[in-house]
Amino acid sequence: MIVALIDSGLGLLPTSAWVRKLRPDVDLLLQLDPDGAPWGPKPEQWVVDRVVDAARTSLRSGAEVIVLPCNTASVTALEHVRAEVGPDIPVIGTVPAIKPAAAVCRSVAVWATAATTASRYQADLIAKFGGDADVIGVACHGLADAIDRGDLVAAHAAIASAAERTPRDVQGVVLGCTHYPLVIDAILAALPDGVRLFDSAQAVAAQTIRRMDALGRPSTGNGEVRVLIGGKPGELPAGAAAFESGRVLGARG
Repeated sequence: MIVALIDSGLGLLPTSAWVRKLRPDVDLLLQLDPDGAPWGPKPEQWVVDRVVDAARTSLRSGAEVIVLPCNTASVTALEHVRAEVGPDIPVIGTVPAIKPAAAVCRSVAVWATAATTASRYQADLIAKFGGDADVIGVACHGLADAIDRGDLVAAHAAIASAAERTPRDVQGVVLGCTHYPLVIDAILAALPDGVRLFDSAQAVAAQTIRRMDALGRPSTGNGEVRVLIGGKPGELPAGAAAFESGRVLGARG
């Protein structure tokens, strides 16, 4: 069985690696769009067209399950993709883990890109899932871009800046961009002891497996990982090898 994961850049690595760990027999189709990245600041219809086109490519490549391990793609294009591929193809989206964080922490910071932090989407999520917790957004300027480049020096600088702007008494930090789990150790090191991190990669991967198994089809995969760059066969960018998830998926530096 082929599971396709669609993102503009390396944000698909954490969820893809979790799917690989949970079901190493599944074939993965990783679709990246470096020429269009980042998707966050782009017009909504542009993102919809880009993601739906990638979904069509997934179907032509034999995918039976499609995952959008990207917050921008999920909020903008998820329902459009579902309408395009029909009810027989599960499409799994991604939502920042605000709800579980707010359930156990009195104060929560949501680390995300500048575009997401300023978006109505994140404000609505906080209003809907924040409960009684004090939830604020912290823009992590340049962090996703640095991760896409595999530039760990720039990533650490962006993390330090975000940590400085995070309240010292915060109990939980939600990783509101799917790139950020790639540098989770550096984020933890920059925050006060005892701060809990919340991200959705493992949960999205587990949901993917559940939806895949619910199809009741035999798995005939052999753990192959294929990469499409802008819809054409390629390899994971060299920067992917800087991260454990990238190495799990066979990235070469």
